Amino acid sequence: METKKILPSVVCGFGAAVLTTVPGIKNIGCCLIVPVGAFMSLFLDNKINKSLPPIDFKKAIAFGILTGIFAAFFSTFFDVLITFISHTNDYIDALPQTESLMNSYKLTGPLFDQTISMLRSMAKQIQVNGFSPLYTFMIFVTNIIIDLIFGILGGLLGMSYLNKRNQP
Repeated sequence: METKKILPSVVCGFGAAVLTTVPGIKNIGCCLIVPVGAFMSLFLDNKINKSLPPIDFKKAIAFGILTGIFAAFFSTFFDVLITFISHTNDYIDALPQTESLMNSYKLTGPLFDQTISMLRSMAKQIQVNGFSPLYTFMIFVTNIIIDLIFGILGGLLGMSYLNKRNQP
């Protein structure tokens, strides 16, 4: 792909990532902001390249995937950066409730103990160093999966809307 074709996805993925790091908006980021970002990347691509309608299925999915990947990459970067600076995040705040929920299921055994130990170890690394490699990996994988799914949906919805809008 040429730079002209990737640039709208980079810009919209970056914008989506910035918005998904804002507390309060963060909760609706994956299911609203990322699809809108994929839609906007298709819209910007049509404006920049003066593409003729209709937008095909492959192009919509490609822009959805690219926007989702860039949104996941940038949102992970911002999350890790904010965690590194503040030495805390939502994970640290939710860990006691997670432990209590796991204990309420009355799970016992070495696997349960190792899981709790690993969760506490990640929390301690974040509180002491501001960084945990395992936490970063888990956040990145989660963001990739969720943002790809919603990016593809946004690309397909954007294709549908832009094709209907450009009909004679």
